[in-house]
Amino acid sequence: MDRTFSWTSRNRRGGGEPVGPGYFAVQDAPAADPWAERLDELDRYIDDEPKRETKRRRRKLAVRIVAGMLFAFILLVGWLAVTAPLSRSLEPIAPPQLTLLASDGTPIARNGAVVDEPVQVAELPAHVIEPFLAIEDRRFYSHWGIDPRGIARAAWSNFTGGPTQGGSTITQQLAKFTFLTPEQSLMRKGQEALIAFWLEAWLSKDEILERYLSNAYFGDNTYGLRAASLHYFYRQPENLRPEQAAMLAGLLKAPSRLAPTRNFDLAEDRMRVVVGAMADAGYLSAAQARAMPTPRLDVRTRNELPTGTYFADWALPAARELSEGGYAERTITTTLDSRLQGIARDVTARAPLGDAQVALVAMRTNGEVVAMIGGRDYEASPFNRATQARRQPGSTFKLFVYLAALEAGMAPQDLIDNTEIAEGSYRPQNASGNYSDSLTLEQAFARSSNVAAVRLFERVGSEAVIATARDLGVSSPLAEGDPSLALGTSTMTLMELTAAYAGIAANQFPVNPHAFAQGEPGWFDWLWDGKDSLSGRKHEQIQQLLRAAINGGTGRAAMLRGPNFGKTGTSQDNRDALFVGYAGDLVVGVWIGNDDNSPLAGIHGGGLPARIWRDFMRQALGEARAPARPQATPSPDPSGPVQPQDVPQIGDIPLGDDGTRLRVREGGVVISTDVDGVPLDVRLDENGVGLEAGAPPDTVEESAPQ
Repeated sequence: MDRTFSWTSRNRRGGGEPVGPGYFAVQDAPAADPWAERLDELDRYIDDEPKRETKRRRRKLAVRIVAGMLFAFILLVGWLAVTAPLSRSLEPIAPPQLTLLASDGTPIARNGAVVDEPVQVAELPAHVIEPFLAIEDRRFYSHWGIDPRGIARAAWSNFTGGPTQGGSTITQQLAKFTFLTPEQSLMRKGQEALIAFWLEAWLSKDEILERYLSNAYFGDNTYGLRAASLHYFYRQPENLRPEQAAMLAGLLKAPSRLAPTRNFDLAEDRMRVVVGAMADAGYLSAAQARAMPTPRLDVRTRNELPTGTYFADWALPAARELSEGGYAERTITTTLDSRLQGIARDVTARAPLGDAQVALVAMRTNGEVVAMIGGRDYEASPFNRATQARRQPGSTFKLFVYLAALEAGMAPQDLIDNTEIAEGSYRPQNASGNYSDSLTLEQAFARSSNVAAVRLFERVGSEAVIATARDLGVSSPLAEGDPSLALGTSTMTLMELTAAYAGIAANQFPVNPHAFAQGEPGWFDWLWDGKDSLSGRKHEQIQQLLRAAINGGTGRAAMLRGPNFGKTGTSQDNRDALFVGYAGDLVVGVWIGNDDNSPLAGIHGGGLPARIWRDFMRQALGEARAPARPQATPSPDPSGPVQPQDVPQIGDIPLGDDGTRLRVREGGVVISTDVDGVPLDVRLDENGVGLEAGAPPDTVEESAPQ
């Protein structure tokens, strides 16, 4: 029988298993051929070549990426080493100082910080140090300036919707508020990290903690733990009680907002968060945390450098936020206009106020505050009646009532009942005692009819009126369902009221009053800024009412030569007298009243406030006569002495006890007086004698009744 063999790669390797039908590999096949083995290896090598090429490409790419990252890191470190202020990282920290400038560069306030001697960690009790470590940086003594675990924990909490946390260590915070600007960027974070490593390399942990505690901002313009403990509790930090130290540690998150002298409830809530963090960190037991009492403040009188101006006092908290509590001397330009502030100062100083106080706010339609008077004498009373006093706006509030009516579909020529209200529990009256069957909305607004305003309020509903006020930026509480709200019985600040009128002037609201210039909004900002506006028709209608109030109504004493818009206001029993209006790009509110809320003697919204508004506007808009010889104004020196902004330059000369005054103004002499309640100015200058009268007695503003 013939024996058949199959010569395959398998029997080249000596296999003895079947290799196909009818073919068998014998067990006694000859030994493998070395050349066949080499051919097999060559086949496998050729087959694997694409895989090897792919691996080589990947290795090259990985090497290039690593090399690129290493090169970028070297460049970054080199750039940070050049740009970060490492050369002064170990120098003493300079006390912060802010200089505020008017828009023309004139220094208007210079405010230094309250600081004291630095603290020594070795001399502080453990219960003083532990709150700061628990709430700010629990791993402070174990990390090298950057805490990856803390960063990961903060990122996870923020990602999962937990309490917003920051991952910065105490060392990073020291680097940030000591050596860097408030810029928010990756570059600044890189500088912060590099300085943190630098500080860790050259200072001990206790030295870093001492610098941090001795220079951190604790609110109320107070820097450093010693100054803060003396300010809030009148005791040295070495003698602080545990609850006092916990409250101070809580202030570091938002010092201006949490300062217990301003918001004690918020400071106490934050203190409880700190106590909870101390329990979590093992510094306190749960029972000790629950038993921790609330500290009592002990704020003593201290000598501070005052800003010397109402505007600067109002602007300073925002300036501190802009500088982020920085420690270098900073100069910030405000929106205050020195010329307009001088006009405001003069027109309020010469007004025959008697014993009453006065406030004035002037702003652009975009909210830039350009002039502010908070009272008659800053040194005697720094209380700012323009931003802090909450008073009844009187009939100036009728703006919101009539605008709500226009939004509901009514028109200026529609009629409203002006008869005396004889039914119901609330029966307001017109102060003049004049009634009629009906008035158009325009007539009722111009004459400031109380009964018409209340009937209009009841027609549109309190919800619509309040919603209109809220849209225009009024945030003060408003009494829902109370018909007296139509006559301005709910209190608010003059700043808040003036900003609402600015929203009408700009037809873009709400308007946010601010002391520092804001950048022009971009296209996306314009889409998402939350601003609203009236339709062209509604805006023209409300302006028609405001124009009628000046040109033919209670505000005639405020009339200007050009287009002007405004509204008078007098509150219950003549306790407040106001005029708010706008012309050109200026929106101005004027308030007169007594600090004890007692009635004013013969002053109403259509009288002295309207006249102050008119005098300010005429000079501000250039309607007043110019000086015979224009005088050159020297360029201001930002580093020079602070220029007083709330002190009249030339005092008025009183002529008798009836409020008549003689004043020297712009190349002439003006005698201001009242004749039968009508304000009258007699001007004598190179053009001769001129008379300027105010509103006649029959257009007296309707005050809100009890």
